[in-house]
Amino acid sequence: MSELGGGTAPPVKKRAGQAAVADPDTRTPAGTKAPDGAGDGHGSLGSRFLHNLWAANTYTVTVLAILLAMVIGAILIIISDPEVLAAYGYFTARPGDALGSSWAVVSEAYANLFKGAVVDPAAVSAWIDGSGGWQPVLAPISETLTYTTPLVFTGLSVALAFRGGLFNIGAQGQATLGVILAALAGFLLPLPPVVHLVVAVAAGALGGAIWGFVPGFLKARTGAHEVINTIMLNYVAFYLLSWVIMQNGVHAPDRSDAISRAVDPSAQLPRLLGGDLRVHAGILLAVVVTGAVAWLLNRSTFGFELRAVGANPDAARTAGISVTRTYVLLMVIAGGLAGLGGANMVVGSTANSLTPLVVAQIGFDGILVALLGRVTPWGVALAALLFGALQAGGNRMQSYSGISLELVTVLQALIVIFIAAPALVKAIFQLRAARAARLQTSLAKGW
Repeated sequence: MSELGGGTAPPVKKRAGQAAVADPDTRTPAGTKAPDGAGDGHGSLGSRFLHNLWAANTYTVTVLAILLAMVIGAILIIISDPEVLAAYGYFTARPGDALGSSWAVVSEAYANLFKGAVVDPAAVSAWIDGSGGWQPVLAPISETLTYTTPLVFTGLSVALAFRGGLFNIGAQGQATLGVILAALAGFLLPLPPVVHLVVAVAAGALGGAIWGFVPGFLKARTGAHEVINTIMLNYVAFYLLSWVIMQNGVHAPDRSDAISRAVDPSAQLPRLLGGDLRVHAGILLAVVVTGAVAWLLNRSTFGFELRAVGANPDAARTAGISVTRTYVLLMVIAGGLAGLGGANMVVGSTANSLTPLVVAQIGFDGILVALLGRVTPWGVALAALLFGALQAGGNRMQSYSGISLELVTVLQALIVIFIAAPALVKAIFQLRAARAARLQTSLAKGW
């Protein structure tokens, strides 16, 4: 009938004695043998690795997203350089000039990005031959870890809320309350050194927890959307910071601009390497807190309840889980994490006084870090490390290559865009689709 009607015969199930049909998992034609270890779980470790390397899995997409962002960044560097654009004006006559100048400006920019974020080979050579010290060798890593520290906390704050089904846009405001209380405790309370530091850090966490409690309570009791509440509270926190700075006893008496008194040295986190290197003990606290959040999510009863509510609140309620309690406690913990990030901005080495811009954009950057880290604790830590490296390297790139620091912001945004659109990366690089469903599941987990 199919031959008479000109149609296509329906697929026939494989029976004994029939030829093998194409395997949809291995994408091999009918009658051909898949590579060793491909799709059947057997074969050597190397063959399985090569078989899955170019699949649309989480790690491949992440690496390729970063690569794509760097390529687009290189294009932006080229088109923003007048001399390079002038060389393209006579491209057909002498293409080598345009290509050579493009390579020179891009390689110089990215080389300085690497030197500012990881290591400067010239500093290493000077240390080896005795003409320089060891501190310039570690200075790039020190700057990277300094920028990384607060992003770990705000990223964990956003990621934890994601896993519970809430979109915490208020990490910026929670970090702002954290920095206010940490600074006030840092220069108003006369305490001994170690106790003073502990109290200042705890005050920062408390400030963020209080600011997280408000939208969590409103969400649980009235159903008010947490996005609207947290956005509004960001503005309230910013103007509260500006007001607090100018109050008697807080404002620096010898200054006319908006700046507070300095935090006492007894309330500041110790620097790990000494000298001019800014990395401080906050990075160690960030690692400990990351491990604690991972345990909370994966090993604790509350973590199970949190994930259940994030997956399906109605089903969790039917199972006897208090969704109201979970929402409130979740936002309190998330706010406390963001408050720790804010506290690190004033008791660490970034600043020691309150200013209207002391928190910078760590709360909003924490959203990008959480997305890039795929809302997993250790993924967030690695994403924060990448963003910290971009920030530290971007400072040197701007100073030595004349490339605007805004390019770093563009790179961060592009990375997150490609991470959030794995189908686009898959299409550009023609990745195998065997892992696509699993990738989408990992991206949507906790949202």
